[in-house]
Amino acid sequence: MYRILMIAGCVMWALTLPSLGQTFGGPANWQSEWPRTDFSKASVDLDEIRSGGPAKDGIPAVDDPRFMNARQEKRLAPNEPVLTLEISGQIPRAYPIRYFMVHEIVNDTVGSVPVAVTFCPLCNSGMVFDRRVNGQTLDFGVTGKLRHSDMVMYDRQTESWWQQAVGRGIVGQYSGKRLKQVPSWMESWADFAARNPDGLVMDAPLAGVSYGRNPYVKYDSSDRPFLYDGTLPPGGIDPMARVVRVGSLAWPLSRLDREKRIVEAGVILTWEGTQASALDTARIGQGRAVNSVRVRDASGRDMPHDVMFAFAFHAFFPDGVWQLSR
Repeated sequence: MYRILMIAGCVMWALTLPSLGQTFGGPANWQSEWPRTDFSKASVDLDEIRSGGPAKDGIPAVDDPRFMNARQEKRLAPNEPVLTLEISGQIPRAYPIRYFMVHEIVNDTVGSVPVAVTFCPLCNSGMVFDRRVNGQTLDFGVTGKLRHSDMVMYDRQTESWWQQAVGRGIVGQYSGKRLKQVPSWMESWADFAARNPDGLVMDAPLAGVSYGRNPYVKYDSSDRPFLYDGTLPPGGIDPMARVVRVGSLAWPLSRLDREKRIVEAGVILTWEGTQASALDTARIGQGRAVNSVRVRDASGRDMPHDVMFAFAFHAFFPDGVWQLSR
């Protein structure tokens, strides 16, 4: 428990003193901290990577998570957000965002598919990846580093670094490699449980930890992102507005709120009710309502996507297309 409290303290410290993120080391001394990482192989400018405060594994990823039947879960507020994963032939699983505020990565296996379930609070980026690369199953941890305010993950097998928002290796042996994204979506706990009464929900990883708290109070209504010094989106787009990203296309959630259903570019977006913002009030379950979205292709199959902040889309997809209106 002490370690978790220290992690939360580091997070809060980094957020209240964002300029300090530039002073915690850099490429010149990373080699001593990461002796197994091949820094001669990098697909990004290393000067873009900065410390978020915590050291390697200071934010502890979860391995082999425990689950319970959805009917047994009584701790989650109805509107609390969960990341839903439905793999054909397997019982649907819900991963409550409350646990990712402390852990950020969950290494799981669903049927025969090893997955990394990830959430970066600073970008609101929640995605699931297949952990297999070149026939090797990887286990992921948190470096404590950020690039464009997004979590930099690492794999324990080669200690290559990976950009969470795009699932791409950026430093080390796997630099340039991409993880396959598995379709998943964010929705309220009540919506998941109603659709999947016999589904599975991830249990609390550690005893004695006050899960359900948000250390990033009012973050998604702030003027600009923390620990970010890149350019902001064009045309007066609110950098903290949520957008639905599919490939290099982005639809503002505000547009979906007006239209409820959008059919464009081979993508079907449907409004699916609301969920609590995990990045608003001190208690996640009391956060303001934000839209839930389901993304499918023309055949009705769920599509890989992300619901991220506009600044993050602009940072990682500078040539991306903004689907602002018809």
